[in-house]
Parts: sequence; C-alpha cells; structure tokens
Amino acid sequence: MVDYKISTYEEAVQVIKEVGLLPLSPLIPHYPSLDSITSKEQWYSGSDDDPWMWRARFPVDGVAAYGKFIKKKSVLISCELLPFVRAILGSKDTVAKRFNDGLVSREAMELFRLISEEEGIDTRVLRTKAGMKDKEKKKPFDNALLELQGSMDIVVSGTKEKTNVSGEKDGWSSTSFETLTYWSENNQVEQRKIEMDEAKQELKNHFAKICGLESMKTLEKIFKL
Repeated sequence: MVDYKISTYEEAVQVIKEVGLLPLSPLIPHYPSLDSITSKEQWYSGSDDDPWMWRARFPVDGVAAYGKFIKKKSVLISCELLPFVRAILGSKDTVAKRFNDGLVSREAMELFRLISEEEGIDTRVLRTKAGMKDKEKKKPFDNALLELQGSMDIVVSGTKEKTNVSGEKDGWSSTSFETLTYWSENNQVEQRKIEMDEAKQELKNHFAKICGLESMKTLEKIFKL
C-alpha cells in the first residue's frame, strides 16, 4: 500500500480515484484514511485545506459517494467502485418491500419517503417533517439514518449552512441527504444490475492490487469476498 501524504483537495480526489474506498478515520489496518493521510493541523481550520470541509465537497463534485456505509463509519466510495460495493452491501429489494417484510424500521421507512420526496433535504428539516424534533426522538432518528446508510439506500449529499433571518451564517452547518439512486443518476454512476459474484470478483481484483495481506483480510470480511 502506498504511503499517501497530501495537503490539498485535488490530491485527495486523486487518492479516492486510486484506492476507490477511503474512510474518514482509520477503519482498515495498514490502509489509508482521510485522517491518516492529512496533517492534524489542517483539520477544523475552516480553510480551503480543511479535510473536514472537503468531506462535503466530494459528493457535491461527484467525486465520491459519502455516508456511514460500513460499520456505522463514514467512508467515501469512488463512482467507479460504487456499483460493485452497492451490489454487495445494498439490497435488490426496495425499501418499501423490505419494510413490508419486516426488514426495515418504521422510522427508516418514513425518513426514506421524505428524502425521496425532497432530494437533498437538510437534516433539521427532515427531523421536523418526520415529527422527530423532540429530544427523546433524536436517537431513533439517528438510528434510522444509520440504517438507511448501512443498506446504501441514502447518501450524504453535502452540508447546508444555518442562517438567520438576515441570511447570515448562524451556527453549525447541517448534513443533507439524497437517495443513492438519485445521487448516482446525477453523477453518471453505472446503473446496470450487477450480480454478486461479479461484484465480489471486481472488488477482490481491485483491492489485491493496492492492499497488503492484513488490509485484504479485513476487506474480505467487510465484503464477504
């Protein structure tokens, strides 16, 4: 595995294209993460070289799908690798069918419906529309979002700034969500149906070229290769 060290957004884009899968923080042994390949001083600086700011640019620019897809951890997946990862971690059935089969929670079903109706919806707006603004409903809300990301039904599409009545920035930015299908269509991601065997072989071939033995073992577990 190449020992990457980068300092610019453009370099990060190149790394994502090369490795295909880039976690935000360490997730796979002896494998890069955005945290490990950048300087600690860059983070949360608010500058153009802040990797925390980049994470929202990648999906907006169509560089990578972004979400908590693996072990409830945030990862970036390149457009090239996305169809194969989705074939393995996602489901062939719709969210509605899985809900009817008892495989999806009621909260996740409702959030998916709202996101589908308003692609790119702000988390704050989503929580209000779902009737989950109360403090005791925060955990079920967060869990439903994790559930939908883990099944690759939704992605983080970017962030939206909180503004006051004068239109000035007021407080922390919030995450916005889209369905993975919508994001994929807008970013020219391959949409053909991919069989599980083909997807596993593609990932195996890809990671074998860039990973050592220990990294490969973890990736084989994650994707059941």
